[in-house]
Amino acid sequence: MLGPTAHSDTFARDNLPAQSLWPEINLGALNYPDHINVGVELTDRMVERGFGDHTALIGNGRRRTYKELSDWTNRLAHALVEDYGVKPGNRILIRSANNPAMVACWLAATKAGAVVINSMPMLRTGELNKIVDKAEVSLALCDTRLMDEIIACAKSSKFLEKVVGFDGTANFDAELDRIALNKSVRFEAVQTGRDDVALLGFTSGTTGDAKATMHFHRDLLSIADGYAREILGVTPEDVFVGSPPLAFTFGLGGLAIFPLRFGAAATLLEKAAPADMIHIIETYKATICFTAPTAYRVMLQAMEEGADLSSLRAAVSAGETLPGPVYEEWLEKTGKPMLDGIGATEMLHIFITNRFEDSRKSCTGKPVTGYEAKIFDDEMNEVPMGEVGRLAVRGPTGCRYLSDVRQETYVRDGWNLTGDSFFQDAEGYFHFAARSDDMIVSAGYNIAGPEVEAALLSNEAVMECAVIGAADEHRGEIVQAHVVLNEGFDQGQAQVKLLQDHVKAVLAPYKYPRSVKFVNALPKTVTGKIQRFRLREGAA
Repeated sequence: MLGPTAHSDTFARDNLPAQSLWPEINLGALNYPDHINVGVELTDRMVERGFGDHTALIGNGRRRTYKELSDWTNRLAHALVEDYGVKPGNRILIRSANNPAMVACWLAATKAGAVVINSMPMLRTGELNKIVDKAEVSLALCDTRLMDEIIACAKSSKFLEKVVGFDGTANFDAELDRIALNKSVRFEAVQTGRDDVALLGFTSGTTGDAKATMHFHRDLLSIADGYAREILGVTPEDVFVGSPPLAFTFGLGGLAIFPLRFGAAATLLEKAAPADMIHIIETYKATICFTAPTAYRVMLQAMEEGADLSSLRAAVSAGETLPGPVYEEWLEKTGKPMLDGIGATEMLHIFITNRFEDSRKSCTGKPVTGYEAKIFDDEMNEVPMGEVGRLAVRGPTGCRYLSDVRQETYVRDGWNLTGDSFFQDAEGYFHFAARSDDMIVSAGYNIAGPEVEAALLSNEAVMECAVIGAADEHRGEIVQAHVVLNEGFDQGQAQVKLLQDHVKAVLAPYKYPRSVKFVNALPKTVTGKIQRFRLREGAA
């Protein structure tokens, strides 16, 4: 039974899936009052608890204390309500790279009772259009350095009425900042219900059609009060660093919610290449890192060359499979285990993980307290120990898609089916085997093959194509395109570059095919359906 709501705009609650289609939710010891606001809990409440002078955010050359963050977000919330007419339950899209201003806008919008969608700067107009239309977004806040694509989206959208710029640097030199500077540092936040939707996390389906996962205020707190407290043991002395975008729930949890919930500091990097993270770790003595195995490989090499990463006490790996050799080398060099884990946008964050005191290579570990995990066959029968099957989980968080028929396939019999194939060993540890679906997971990014195929087919040179994930030592998988060209187009390297650039112009650049193979024909069934499994066999 849903608790009380403060949303006057009831769009989010109206578009929740029918409760009969929800997964079983078990909060366990995670109890929250009927009314709670995440924005307040991570700022004002931290000041009340005595953390006002502690550093909250580091980025773009500045440190901001919890008191500064509280004041800043309250001013922004005033501006959103008084100057832009934001009502509780309105959807607000935020477009920015990882920086303190993005976090401040997210917290301010949450204090105002809005439902927030954080989006990556790499997304193109067509991708933004899908998000805006799905969530019926009327207001977007955008770093002024990234306005072009969202303005183009607004011109073609029947929903997006206003795009407001904010300064993602430390200068406060944009429309939203100038308005906010004249506002009070005191703001009476909306008393949102614990079951009010606070965040829409967008994720690609295997078809490329965007899905919006709906997360309540209590969900956002539960991942900190669960995983971050139990597994990481976060303290106010911790300094976080990482590469995942705040637009991903993995990044929002690891680089904003977790540190702010416990009075720790978050370092935010607009460009989080391994070299940038190494510099931050050395400069600020970062203690907890969130990134993918690809980056940890580079860090290992940097340590060989003299980099001092000894301040790190926790290296969290997720987003792609952690290779055994990377785990072993990290343990050998640092004396500390790397914490491999698995999460999902639908589940909000990590639900199975290794632990400091219980970690082993080529193993994902055991469920976080409060979560259950089982391995089922296609008929939802539990498979014998050691046999590969479909990973199913349930616990304090779970999948609720915004008005989407795919809810019925992700949730079955109260369990969340993550799309991963796993097996469980005799000691109860879970081991990743493969993706159960056709999603390509490359360097931590989920990429839908059909979306890349559609982009390629919009190029005049392409007659037909098929996209698969091909194994790659550094990225786990890469996008590989098998392309049949139209007559008159050359199969050379220049054509490869033209097709890659074309995809980068249509989709977020991380989705482009790093491998392009020209073929005279694609393998098909007698009915003409492309047999991608044969291409995957060939790639293997």
